[in-house]
Amino acid sequence: MATEEPLSPGGAGRRPADRIQAMPGGMTALGERVTWIAGLVLSISAFTDWYAGSGSVGPTIGVIGWHTGTLGKLVFFIGLAVVALVALREAGIELPPTVPESLIVIALGSLSTIFVLIRLISIPDEFLPAGGRGIGIWISLLASLAVIGAGLLTASEEL
Repeated sequence: MATEEPLSPGGAGRRPADRIQAMPGGMTALGERVTWIAGLVLSISAFTDWYAGSGSVGPTIGVIGWHTGTLGKLVFFIGLAVVALVALREAGIELPPTVPESLIVIALGSLSTIFVLIRLISIPDEFLPAGGRGIGIWISLLASLAVIGAGLLTASEEL
């Protein structure tokens, strides 16, 4: 007759086998993986077309986020910072306990969302032949929101 394992004191009613197992590559939580992917997509999205269109005559013009000015470059570096934050944690370097990593991720995602929304609403005059919005700016917006969601997911896992 098989005996059941006793419930662990910190398991909140779950057996040890029911807990989330470590993921390959050392990441133990889903929030870290989502944060890493969202940050990577955010940084790559700065090199996709944010504006597209054509003038009266000529080829279709596409303007990538990097060429939209400071805000496009900041979106790239925010995505890079999110990826670096996860990489540092995996390397064993953690932030002080008074500064939760999830709060930093949420703040970076919010800042990136604001920057992308500014570029989504206000197209610079120098890109007027390319007056339409390209797929890249929508990818940037979704990636920024995904960074916020990843920070919230990480915060819920820290509890």
